[in-house]
Amino acid sequence: MLKEELIAKSPVRVLERSIKGGLMAGSIGVIASRKGIGKTSVLVQLALDRLLQGEKVIHVSFTAHTSYVIAWYENIFNELAKRRSLEKVEEVRDELVKNRVIMNFAQEGVTIDQILRSLKAMITEGGFKAKTLIVDGYDFARSSKAEMVKVTAFAKEMGIEIWYSCTLVGEEPLVDKNNIPVILREYIDEIGVLILLEPKAEYIHFVVVKEHERMNPQDLKIKLDAKTLLIAET
Repeated sequence: MLKEELIAKSPVRVLERSIKGGLMAGSIGVIASRKGIGKTSVLVQLALDRLLQGEKVIHVSFTAHTSYVIAWYENIFNELAKRRSLEKVEEVRDELVKNRVIMNFAQEGVTIDQILRSLKAMITEGGFKAKTLIVDGYDFARSSKAEMVKVTAFAKEMGIEIWYSCTLVGEEPLVDKNNIPVILREYIDEIGVLILLEPKAEYIHFVVVKEHERMNPQDLKIKLDAKTLLIAET
């Protein structure tokens, strides 16, 4: 299979159609679940889809070392390439790596302003014109509405989409009557797309809580394979 076919047949296209064309530049998306359900895998697959299209991606991790993040990309890319019999695998891999930057931050001891300044410098002064920012391992319990307002303004200024992971912790209920995770309630106005990952017996279900202006729209026609953690159509 050619790279163009892989892009066209990606389950990410189903995701985009289901949320009115995708996240879109200037917006924030959140993938939320309990720990170990597949959030990082989903973020990496979203990033790989952008990279396959020749776009630049910045991946920021607040918990994992760079080598661990690279391993995620390698494992998922290799699985996709094998399943789809991708042609010119090494050539495609080299192109992806060239267009990807992985950064680490510790949430304590650094302000959101410092983080955004570093990212802006890379995009503008560094000439790395990323269209997608992936943020994994960010602790929303240690953040504030004011910080998320700054992130939204940054996304609009830079013309980028930002995908976060959010780990749901604590006792049930983890979500309120509107299906919004309790930990994210004060940030909901800043979130364009919110998706919950809900584990089932043989797969992980995608539940769309917010799709731009709509709350709790129709179900997505995609799922995560519980063994490979790859996105697949239902």
